[in-house]
Amino acid sequence: MFHDIPKTIKERMDFLESKDKEDRLAGKSPAERLRQVPPETGKFLALLAASAPEGSFLEIGTSGGYSAMWLALACKKRGRKLVTFELLGDKVKLAQETFKVAGLEDVVELVKCDARDFLQNYKNIAFCFLDAEKEYYLDCYEKIVPNLVRGGLLVADNVISHKDILKQMIDRALKDTRVDALVVPIERGELVCRKI
Repeated sequence: MFHDIPKTIKERMDFLESKDKEDRLAGKSPAERLRQVPPETGKFLALLAASAPEGSFLEIGTSGGYSAMWLALACKKRGRKLVTFELLGDKVKLAQETFKVAGLEDVVELVKCDARDFLQNYKNIAFCFLDAEKEYYLDCYEKIVPNLVRGGLLVADNVISHKDILKQMIDRALKDTRVDALVVPIERGELVCRKI
């Protein structure tokens, strides 16, 4: 999967990595910059998604489409489709461009909305990556976990870098008898929950 990344996807990943670095160096606010995962986290997500059971693949928080490209690599290998949700119009435009340039429009469905209003429509979730506004994490968690298939995975980003604001959600997951959960100390921290 990592040894044969199509050139169009690799070039777009490089472009978004460069843009993210420039935005951070320029001191842009979190709302203005891309807020995407680092490459190692992208690879980690792709590995997890590639081993997820059958069912729906979701992402909450598309931004420019960087993590969705990593997830799309796993989806292509599995013959699956990724549904990704983004609320901000400027990020939606950039993500649409990303999926077009990367040749992923047949693999990725971008939905412009607040995912929390639609999560109840997905009953057989095999994999979900959560990387949205941190104050929405617990609400998303409670809507996703009941709809995970057995062995399904929920991965939440930034649980080490934002552990104070995410404490309630992290504690909930680590004590939740519906899932096995673990904080993985890769980059900014990933909470990985597997439905029992």
